[in-house]
Amino acid sequence: MEIYFVFTDTKTSLGKLIKKFTNHPFSHVSISFSQDLSEVYSFGRKNIDNPFGGGFVKEDMSIPFFQRAKCAVFSCTVTEREYELMRAFMKDFEKNQEKYKYNFLGLFGVLFERTIERESAFFCSQFVATVFKSSGRPIVNKPPSLTSPKDIYSSSELTYIYTGTLKYYPFLIEVNQTLEKHKMAVCI
Repeated sequence: MEIYFVFTDTKTSLGKLIKKFTNHPFSHVSISFSQDLSEVYSFGRKNIDNPFGGGFVKEDMSIPFFQRAKCAVFSCTVTEREYELMRAFMKDFEKNQEKYKYNFLGLFGVLFERTIERESAFFCSQFVATVFKSSGRPIVNKPPSLTSPKDIYSSSELTYIYTGTLKYYPFLIEVNQTLEKHKMAVCI
């Protein structure tokens, strides 16, 4: 079974700051259970226009915010058991999403290499590493609270699929074409 990692640079102020400190082209990472990126999860903005209202999010890769983003997509082969454990872990997040917050303070922990864990609070790479670790198989050899997108990107567990503008991700194009046909049908 395959799990997908989506690394993005959406050029937000926070993203630019993260890229500066990590010296890496991508400031955000998400985890997906589908190659067409119809099921993408992370910790980030709940409202695209408000950088301070963050928490657990199911990201919509078809919106302009993501469509114009530079991205890299990787896959990772997992056992059926690992996949099921990650899905169950994710369902708990979905069911209780209102209790989760964005761990802004934890970003400073990564910067200073000091663990800053807050109850029910995550930043994107901490969340992705935690989801993967829930299967009993860590994606990197460090605690999730100290894991950056760069650490996950560098994992030997990942298999490269695509780099470029998310809008042109080959498996998303089919979704985009279907959306365009639907928009045209509605307009007619």
